[in-house]
Amino acid sequence: MNPVEVAGVWRFYGDFPALRDISFSIEPGACMALLGRNGAGKTTLLRIVAGLARPSRGKVTILGEENRGRPARASVGILGHGVSLYDELSAYENLRLFARLYGLPDANRAAVKWLERTGLERVKDGLVREFSRGMRQRLAVARAFLHEPAVLLLDEPFTALDDRAIELLQGLLRDAIEQGRTVLISTHQLREALELATDVTLLVRGRLAYTGTRTTQMLEDPGWLYRQYGEALSAPNLRA
Repeated sequence: MNPVEVAGVWRFYGDFPALRDISFSIEPGACMALLGRNGAGKTTLLRIVAGLARPSRGKVTILGEENRGRPARASVGILGHGVSLYDELSAYENLRLFARLYGLPDANRAAVKWLERTGLERVKDGLVREFSRGMRQRLAVARAFLHEPAVLLLDEPFTALDDRAIELLQGLLRDAIEQGRTVLISTHQLREALELATDVTLLVRGRLAYTGTRTTQMLEDPGWLYRQYGEALSAPNLRA
């Protein structure tokens, strides 16, 4: 049993198939980069894996459990487009609240730990509404890692981060992978994702164009994957 299993997932908006029969799995301790151009279906798929949206057909399991169930949700850390923080609470109060919601035995300690790990300890009492976009993103990273989830799902995690913060996030993800956690990253920033990835999945117009091991060639030439597989599904005989 793999931590993430996606089986025959379709997603329709009216008659339009945004996702078409997507299947893949992610092994324990693996990091999969979910790639594709704008409109390829990356965010839609990640939301379905996270249990934030339902597939029209197909099934997703997390650690062998139905992904929308309570056990699966408790095992997942999510970092999405919406930062999902409480603006009128401080950074510390936000993390303490989420730690309590996750049922952590020492919410105060967990909040302090992740403020320190994300470099926000000096502004722990500052209101989130006064934070810069980059600071809010760091706090969202802390919230995603707070309960040390078995599975991490990240949608464009490097957006709004400066070089130092990107390095910090990459370090946190490397630590998580070394600890056996499973990571799925959807991003346009190929180089940052491919440096971490053990596996790659490429979506083209809602179809699965490639899924497999991240190769040295992909790392040395990030655009190679798009040139090799991205155009294949754009051929006239394969269009919907």
